This record gives sequence, C-alpha cells and structure tokens, in this order.
Amino acid sequence: MRILRWLGPIAVVLVLVVGLVFHRGIGGEGKKYSIKTTTAAAPDDVAEPIRKLLRDGSVQLLDPAGKAICDVWYRKEIPADATPEQLKTGVTFREVKQSEILGAIRFHTAWTDYRKQKIKPGIYTMRLAYQPTDGKHTADVSDFQEFVLVISAKDDKRTALIETKTFHETGAESLTLGHPGVFMLLPVNKLPAEPEIQSKPKNHWVVNAKSELTVGGKATGAHIGIGLTLVGHSPAE
Repeated sequence: MRILRWLGPIAVVLVLVVGLVFHRGIGGEGKKYSIKTTTAAAPDDVAEPIRKLLRDGSVQLLDPAGKAICDVWYRKEIPADATPEQLKTGVTFREVKQSEILGAIRFHTAWTDYRKQKIKPGIYTMRLAYQPTDGKHTADVSDFQEFVLVISAKDDKRTALIETKTFHETGAESLTLGHPGVFMLLPVNKLPAEPEIQSKPKNHWVVNAKSELTVGGKATGAHIGIGLTLVGHSPAE
C-alpha cells in the first residue's frame, strides 16, 4: 500500500506528460517549421524586369519533417514615400504604395493562404496590398491590415504599380479563386541581421526579413522589416 501511495503522484505526472505529447502531436500545435537560406536565383518564370529587382538567393520554408514548402526571393530595395524623421523612427508599409513588388515566391507543394484558399504549386509574384475598407473586411478578419498578394508569375510581367481594382481582379483571376491569394504581413519590431522564423499564437509562423529603402530613387541606408505569415489562417475563416 505504501508503494502504491508513493507511485500515485508519479503516475499522475506520467499520464499528464503522455497526454500532452499526444495532444501536441495530433493537434498540430507542437509542430515546428524552420527556414534555411539558399543560393538559388529566382526562376526564369519570373519576368526579367521583376527578377532584376530581387535578391540573389532565397529563404526556404521547411515543414516539420524538413520538406521544402516554398522559396521566397525578397526585393533588394523597396521605394517608399518617407520623411527623414520616419526613416529614423521606422517606416511602415503605409509609406509604401499599394501593389509595389515585394518579391517572388515558389510553392513546391499545394498550400493554403491566410483565407484558407488553396494555392497550387508554382511561381508567383508578391505585391503589397492593403485590406479593403469596403465593409466586407472587418477587424476580426486579421490582426493587421497589410498583406502580400500573390499573382501567378505568368500573369505579372511588369514592375509598374497596378490600379487597385485591376490589382485585385488580376490576383483573383490569376489563381481562379474568386479572391486574390493573400498572406498577412506582421510588423517587425527588431530588424533581424539575417532572415529568421518566429512562432506566433494560434499556430502562426512568420518569416522575418528586411529590405533596404529608397526615397525618390536614392538609397537611404534605412530598412523595412517584412514579417510574412506563411503558416496560419484568419480567425474569420
């Protein structure tokens, strides 16, 4: 009886630990994504004018088993309408024009965007998009209102900005989803020296990187952080 009484607390602990491991494995909350950098140049599927804007080498997102999900090529320099004071204190994406190119992405496997829409394997451009203020997109759709909108590379050949209505229509038609493919952008409070991945609540995984800023076509020495949510979905979906 003494032995049983002594084993009682241990048994309770073992049950809790086993239950936790089982829950994390089955529920998916314990999955860990990772990244690695590659020297691969953006593929020729990306139009040459856009490809020239991109950095050499990609950031590759890996699933918990180490399998490649996607490669991201970030834009080297991003134009902004920022004042000298904003460059000192930190530029946000509201100082960058909507539809500006932020990079390119290749999905190696079928994936889902922030709206749980299916994204087919392939090459896409990444452009900046603001959440529309049309009454259909409310505060419960996302925590932040800036997104990467993806367009099939075969449908996006020019570096020029795209008029808002055409921009959204092109994104939707390009993916045949009825709505553009989107991935939420999070602020990056501390700019990383090298790309990094962060786990966020509700099984969101964000890849943080940075790009240099230009104003009026001139280098500024300042950077903007790009927090790209590649894993995770809107609570409204």
